This record gives sequence, structure tokens and C-alpha cells, in this order.
Amino acid sequence: WETCWFKVELSIPPAWAGREVHFVWESDGEGMVWRDAQPVQGLTKEGEKTSYILTRSLKEMEPHSLTLYVELACNGLFGAGKGSMIAPPDPDRRFTLSKAELVVFNRDVYELLVDLEILLDMAQLLGEENQRSFQALYAANQMVNVCDVTDPSTFPAARDLAAAVFSQRNGESQHTVHAMGHCHIDSAWLWPYEETIRKCARSWVTVVRLMESNPELTFACSQLGLTAVLRQAQQFEWVRSWYPGLYAQIRDFVAKGQFVPVGGTWVEMDGNLPSGEAMVRQFLQGQRFFQQQFGRICSEFWLPDTFGYSAQLPQLMRGCGISRFLTQKLSWNLVNTFPHHTFFWEGIDGSRVLTHFPPGDSYGMHGRVEEVLKTVKNNRDKGRVNHSAFLFGFGDGGGGPTQKMLDRMKRMSDTDGLPRVQISTPDQLFSILEKESSQLCTWVGELFLELHNGTYTTQAQIKKGNRECERILHDVEVLSSLAVARGGAFQYPASQLQRLWRLLLLNQFHDVLPGSCIQLVVEDALRYYAEIRRAGAGLQEEAVRSLCGDLLQPEAGSAESTLVLNTLPWERTEVIARTGPAGTETLALVTVPSMGYAIVREPVLPAQPVAVRRQEDGSIAMENGVIAVCLDAMGRLTSLRLLDSQRSSLPDGCCANQFALFDDVPLYWDAWDVMDYHLETRKPVTTLLKPLEITLAGGLRGSASFSLRVGESSTLTQEIILDATSPYLRFLTQVEWKEAHKFLKVEFPVQVRSTNATYEIQFGHLQRPTHWNTSWDWARFEVWAHKWLDVSEHGFGVALLNDCKYGASAHGNVLSLSL
Repeated sequence: WETCWFKVELSIPPAWAGREVHFVWESDGEGMVWRDAQPVQGLTKEGEKTSYILTRSLKEMEPHSLTLYVELACNGLFGAGKGSMIAPPDPDRRFTLSKAELVVFNRDVYELLVDLEILLDMAQLLGEENQRSFQALYAANQMVNVCDVTDPSTFPAARDLAAAVFSQRNGESQHTVHAMGHCHIDSAWLWPYEETIRKCARSWVTVVRLMESNPELTFACSQLGLTAVLRQAQQFEWVRSWYPGLYAQIRDFVAKGQFVPVGGTWVEMDGNLPSGEAMVRQFLQGQRFFQQQFGRICSEFWLPDTFGYSAQLPQLMRGCGISRFLTQKLSWNLVNTFPHHTFFWEGIDGSRVLTHFPPGDSYGMHGRVEEVLKTVKNNRDKGRVNHSAFLFGFGDGGGGPTQKMLDRMKRMSDTDGLPRVQISTPDQLFSILEKESSQLCTWVGELFLELHNGTYTTQAQIKKGNRECERILHDVEVLSSLAVARGGAFQYPASQLQRLWRLLLLNQFHDVLPGSCIQLVVEDALRYYAEIRRAGAGLQEEAVRSLCGDLLQPEAGSAESTLVLNTLPWERTEVIARTGPAGTETLALVTVPSMGYAIVREPVLPAQPVAVRRQEDGSIAMENGVIAVCLDAMGRLTSLRLLDSQRSSLPDGCCANQFALFDDVPLYWDAWDVMDYHLETRKPVTTLLKPLEITLAGGLRGSASFSLRVGESSTLTQEIILDATSPYLRFLTQVEWKEAHKFLKVEFPVQVRSTNATYEIQFGHLQRPTHWNTSWDWARFEVWAHKWLDVSEHGFGVALLNDCKYGASAHGNVLSLSL
């Protein structure tokens, strides 16, 4: 990630008058040309951008001598992985400048080559049964015969032969491909956040140059215009802050309708793991930014590269002014082929959005004949609609469209034998799809990606930080709102909260929260979580002091008291731990009203205290009048009974809280994937380091703890806690993880029969089958959930809750949480 600066002094020979002159730069590191203190051209060999056009036709009054600066980064388009793209960055990797030249560009030869490329692709790909393939082949053959490479005067005749083929028009029924310049830049992935800022500048300044050099191109149907589709308000904000001159140019092109901001969210977030409130904030921050900066909100949600899509998203989109959705990621499904490309997607409340998957199964097309033909052939709804999206431009690491991509598609705009290709906008595409939507099918529920199931669990600290910080910001906002409502001098901390929310939203980018990023990004993310915790604690304390300041003043002669706040919307009765003046920890049973507080002074005794006893066989039994449990020496639940019903929650002979270790060797995407065959490698964790022993003997709280060895060198310590009046058992688990290519889970077999399990999602829940009847069922061998999953039958059920995990499964009668 080091940077080198080169000063380049150029002197163009006067003999080149009237010629097109380029500055050519080739290196395996990404670069940027600066001129007059402004960025003017991105340079990325992998993105086919290796030259800066100095002049289209050198005139006498133009400067023949000038100075440029080239900023060269020591990373490629896809970072600096050692040996493979997704390997960790190689700190010793060297980057080479292989070419720096001043050249004359022969535009006529370039145009001839593009003509020949399109004709030869038509000849090869249209098939022997199509006479257009023979016409293209014979035209190309004639061009070779006519063209004398040593005599430029023969070039026009050769080009006329190609033009004759390209000018033969399509019939009215031909499928229309809506091409949109696309520049997908991951906000962090194989590079850190800071490098993304430079990637945005390199890519977007290149798009600006393309727009300037294609002024004749318009949005009218059948003509080709350049439209760049850009997403992620965060990336606009970065460029606005770091490259104000470039940002001003972008705003001009947005006003002209050529730069099209789409997406509507702060970043391209993960589509599964953020909480409902966090997803709302993604839309709120994104739409507000687009409204403030560009005078409009987005009507399309553009999320091409995340790892599945929650069934709650249609309702959230609709609530944020969005009725259209585009992605392509489900084309990556490993098991089942998704049956539609254009359809209505219906969420859990019945909200529907018009959805389109580009049938070429990519957001990084290059404008080739093969890709255009694939777009039409693949489209599973072409009998219902006659239009498809085609996203072209280098992506993931940025880059965007090139002149050659545009020139290829210019020749295919309305050529008989090929689909119509028109440069379009998202609005133009979706407006036409809406008019043709009467026969479209509806998909109800989640769009589950049958791949990358490991991202629900990878990088446990990131998952924990996300959940904790979502809770912290919720609590700060509840308490601050109550403090404002109470009156007084308290000022709602809007700007501070926006800063913290934007940090959290940034970390929910679809390669950060899932954990599919390099170590540098993980370190940045953990630092941002630490800042949210620190600043959030300060804001929370200020709100509490304003809200309850008089209650925090000790009264003379009164007993020691504790203020307990409840930021959830239901009354809670729980055992809490409080620290006394001497630093000793004492327990108290407290009832706190919804969104309210209570003062704890004298201890309240429960109607039935927790009883803990060791039995003759070494097991430990705990009971609190609500539930009764029995634990063996390895901390496994051998009995769990709801006392009112006298019903056992566990099947006879089965143990719950059973840790199990699996091999985790995916086919390729190591941090992303866990494959179905890992289930065949299950090994129960049975190596005891410290047997179960009582740690709290009962009263308000009973607990027992134990330690296990996991795998070769990892350790697990757990305290199992039962509180007075509590209908649930708590497990405080700490793991020192040192394993590689292993996957740790904890399993709870339950005495419940149901063909479906219920999982919490954003603002709701979703049912998934507990059987593997079909390929769609068994492809969901590992799924995601938020704070709980539940299996219930009439009158009875068991739920498994968590405070920082997302990966889960329920197969048969076994609930499993991925740790």
C-alpha cells in the first residue's frame, strides 16, 4: 500500500502535428495521472487503462511541453495477495514500472481491429445455421483482402465493408439489451478502507474523461450514450472530502443525467446480518445524502454482490421510497438455479418490489458479442418481458468502463442477428419492465444464496462488535429521546450519533461484517467498534445524568441504592449484578417497567430461590421453580424440564449443550464458505480440562463452570447460570481459538417435533424447513438468524438465544449454533 510519485516531463515533437498523442504507462500497480494539481486519469493495467490522451489532434497552439505527475500505488486492481487473489497480502511484493512512453495513436487501425473483432465473434458465435454468421465471416475475409497494412488509404474501404454488415437492422421483435456503464468498487475487501478512497478517484475520473470524449452520444433510443451507474453514498462522501475538484465534475454529470447515483444506502451492506434498525439507517443515510447532494432520492436499490437477501428487504425498500431492486448474486448458487431474471419479490408483510437479475450473470461485462448473446439466451423470463440489463465495466477493485467496450457496443446497437444494444439508465430499464410486468411471477420470502454460508460465522469479533454497537446506539437514542422529552437543557446529540452510525454502517459493508476481508480491514473495523463503544458510553452517561440526575444524588442516611434502566419496550424482572462501595459484587432481583427505571435499595428475595446440588454420580442439578436442569461432568444438559408442564425438553438419552468440531475445507472461498460435506466430519468435543464444579451455590443465582480442550490447542470455558424466576438457562462461553480449517458448533437436541423452525430476522421472523426433502431444503444446511431460533409444536417449544452469533441450523430435532 506504499505510494511512489513520478514527475514526468514531456516534449511532443512538432512533426506530430495533427496526430493523436497518448502518454502510455504500464505497471502492475494502480496509478493516477495528475495535471495542474488535479487528477485526470486512472491507470490500471488489469483494467485495460494504460494511457492518458494528451490530444486528439495536435494543434500548433497547444502546449508541446508539459509536466505530469503519476501517483503509483503498490497494489494491483485486486490488492497484493501472495500467490492467489484471495491470499493475504504479500508484504515483500515488489511492483514494476515496465513502460513510460510518448506515442502516436493510430485511430484508424484501432477502429479496424474493433470491426474485425465483432465480425469474427459473430461468425464464431451465431452458429452455422445462422446465415448472419457466414455474412460476418465473408465480410471479415474481404476486409483482409482489401486492407494493405502498409497503405492507410485502403483502410476506409475495409471499414465500409464492416459498416455494411453493422447497418443491416433488426426486426421489431428483437430483444433489447440495456447497457449501463458500471463501476463496482468494494469499500474494503482485499485492500483497506483508505485504498478504496483512491480507487474511487481513479475509476471515477476515468469515467469523467470518457464522458468528455463521447459528447455526441445521447440517451435517445437506438443511439449509444455513456451512462455511469454509481452507488454507495459513503464513496461519494469520500471523493467529496478528498477530491473536491473531481466531485464538482461528477455533480455536473449527475445534473446532465449521465452519472446516475443508484442504491439508496450508505454502503452496499450485507443483506442478512445487519439489524432491522441498521438496515433502515443504511437507507436513511444514503437517501438523505443523495437528496442533499444531488436533489433526488434513489428509486432503485442496487445490491449486486452481497451474500443473500433478507425477506424483510422489500418492506424496508418500500418504506424508503424504493420500488425496484437489482442484483445478480444468486447466479452464484451452488445447488439450485434460480428460476427467474425479472419478477416481483414479496417480503414477509406482503410488500412487493420489481426485481431484475441481469441475465448475463455479471456486473462486469466487457461489451463482447458472446456476453450480449448470453444475456438473451439465459433470460428465463424473455417470454414475459423483452428487455434485459447489461452492466459493463471492470469491477470489484474498480476500473469501470473503457472506450473499447463502448466502441464494441456501438457496432451492435441495431445489427441484424444480434440483440439490440442501447446505452440506458436504471430508470429507463425499470420503466419499460413495469409496463410489461402483467405476466411476471412472484417470489415470496428470502433470496437465499446457496454459497458463502461461512460468512455468518467468520471473524467472531466483528460479529460481536456489530451486535454490541447496534445495541449501544439503540440505547443511546432511547435515553437521549427520553431526556429531550423531559425538557431542560439537554441537547439531542444528532451529529455525534450520525458519526457513530456511519462508522457502524461502514463496517456493515458486504465484505467486512461477513468477515471476508484482509487482516488490515479487520483491524480497522475493530477500531471503529471500539470508538463506537467509547463515544456511545459517554453519550449514554450524559443522557442518563440529564434524565435521572436527581435520582443519582445520594440522600443522607439512606441505604446504598442503584439506578437500573430498561431500554426495551416490556417490563423485565431479572437478577442483576451491582458493585458495592468496597468493590464487591452483589446480586439483586429487580423489576423495571417498559422504557423506564427502578431504584434498587433493599434486596428483594424471590418466591423460590435457586437450588443447586451435586448428585452422587457427579452431576449437578439446578432448579428455580420455573425450570429444572441437570448437567453432567462435561457441562452437557442431560435434563431440562419446564416444571409447570412436567415436560422434558430433551429426548431420552440425548445431551444438549454438546460442542462439536467439524473439518472446514471448502472448495475455494476459504473465509466465505462452509460446504455441506463438512457435516460428515462431526467429532464431539469430549476432552475435559476441568470438570464441572459449582461456582454459585444458589439463592438469587446458581451457576457451574467447566473447561474443555477443543481440537489440537484451543480451549473452551463455560459458566452455566440459572437465575431466580428465569425461564431460561444462560451459557457464558469463552473460547481461545487456535485451530485452522475447523468449525465449532454447539448442539441442542429437543423433544419437539416440527417440520419448520422459526428464525428471527430484521423486524420479524422466518420459517425454514427442518427436513431436507428437496434440493432447495438441503442447500440451506447452514443458515443465518439474529437473536433467536425456535422449534415449537402446539403448546410447547424450545428456543435458542444468543447475543453475538448469526450462523445456525435446525435439522430434525437438533438446534445448532455456529460459534
